[in-house]
Amino acid sequence: MTIRKAGFALKAGKIALVGIPLGFLAVFYLYPVASILFVGLFEGGTLDLSPFSDVATSSSLRGVAWFTLWQAVVSTVITVVAAMPIAYVFARFEFPGKRVLSALLVVPFVMPTVVVATAFLALLGSSSPLGINLNRTIWIIFAAHVFYNVAVVVRTVGGLWSHLDPRLEAAARSLGATPAQAFRSVTLPLLRPALAAASSIVFLFTFTSFGVILILGGLTYSTLEVEIYRQTRFFLNLPLAGALAVVQLIGVSVILWIYSRYQRGRQVGLRLIPAASVARRPASRRQRLAIGATIGYLGVLVVAPLAVLVSRSFNSDGGRFRFYQALTETTGSTASVSAAEAIGNSLWIATAATVIALVVGMTAAAVVAYSTGPAARGFDLLLMLPLGTSAVTIGFGMLVAFDWPVDLRASVLLIPLAHALVAVPFVVRLSVPVMRSVRAELREAAAVLGASPARVWREIDLPIAARALAVSAGFAFAISLGEFGATSFIARPETPTLPIAIFRLLGRPGTLNFGQAMAMSTILMAVTATVILLTDRLRVRGIGDF
Repeated sequence: MTIRKAGFALKAGKIALVGIPLGFLAVFYLYPVASILFVGLFEGGTLDLSPFSDVATSSSLRGVAWFTLWQAVVSTVITVVAAMPIAYVFARFEFPGKRVLSALLVVPFVMPTVVVATAFLALLGSSSPLGINLNRTIWIIFAAHVFYNVAVVVRTVGGLWSHLDPRLEAAARSLGATPAQAFRSVTLPLLRPALAAASSIVFLFTFTSFGVILILGGLTYSTLEVEIYRQTRFFLNLPLAGALAVVQLIGVSVILWIYSRYQRGRQVGLRLIPAASVARRPASRRQRLAIGATIGYLGVLVVAPLAVLVSRSFNSDGGRFRFYQALTETTGSTASVSAAEAIGNSLWIATAATVIALVVGMTAAAVVAYSTGPAARGFDLLLMLPLGTSAVTIGFGMLVAFDWPVDLRASVLLIPLAHALVAVPFVVRLSVPVMRSVRAELREAAAVLGASPARVWREIDLPIAARALAVSAGFAFAISLGEFGATSFIARPETPTLPIAIFRLLGRPGTLNFGQAMAMSTILMAVTATVILLTDRLRVRGIGDF
């Protein structure tokens, strides 16, 4: 085979590969979102803007939109402030246990929102061991948001900070600047791109917060996500829910556009150095105290809520394991099925979602990695859109869309498809850097020797990308285990997942139901943490970081 024919074969392979992710996104993302737009704009086949006028004129709905905005701003500011000391210590110092703590810090980020909310109910709710009842207050929501998102800031800002030359600050100090002045005038301007990236991600996650606010805020605090859920599930007002979803989509798009403009206007060339030459052993008592204080701070911020959750799951008058034993019982657990069946549902759904996400995500990553030009960049942006769209919007869109030509709304298969849609962007982002590291000459040589595009990928790329594949599988599995927003719309009563079962138990009175929710949350937390810690051990440079 000539080099020219080999090139044609590889191009044909790219065209074949692009069909899988493009078809998946078209059917399970674009079609549901378009259906929401149709529901929000058209009633009876004609343009109807009355739902939007209801949103604009209703003081309660305007209050929901305003609360969604300002709580996201405040949550973002508090999270950044809380994370910066940790980012500094992790970037500038080397100490025993740093890698373990870094991995532990990621666990809250992938922890199911239902588990996070349950943990904070145990820590700061009506039966708080601290004697503080912040349930149904804005403060418990802020605390949960910080817990959930602090890893984003630490990994993003700390990752860049660990490559900045400390001699820049030392030069400013030698010219008479105080430590605060040196940080403000030298380091902070260099960290602004990473701070903007982390802040935009945290703002996006808190702007679309659902599970945390639904459980901790109740009816007192309602975001657009929660209001869409209420209008759909309790009032069956699909046009108004569609209008709210459109408003939220516009808000998310504006956020992404502002961030993109900011990044383009402030791109600067940085001279980065290896992290190993930046981090150093603490040389003074003050530095050792700073590291010790940071470890203690992490314990309060990250470990305490989860520790209280585990403790409460074993605290029963009927015996230490009473709540766990009750998980095998149908009565009082999760409607028509036992909690053990809900665990089984979550495991097989997560497995199916992982397989789908890997097939779609790896083929999409191959297209992005092997292509250049505007079309490739546009395809990459399209792949990221589900990450910027709230899970509630995705679930609501599927509920609206999939009644024709085949009614899939009652099918349990819709759940792993929705989970895979949320996980695909993570698979792509984790896999593309590794695939781009494969030399094009190797593929061309294999094609010249007669290998088909599928065999080229199997023999050349797959062995190199195997570790990225394993990391992607771990993240996809963890994301599926904890997904709550989309599942709350499409899960059937007879097939609840673990987050849905926990939410149902929390909504029922009685110590047994609350204890079972704690026990089930502990199981879900343990499985998620195990998957992430194993995944972190597989990380290589450029893989598995935010």
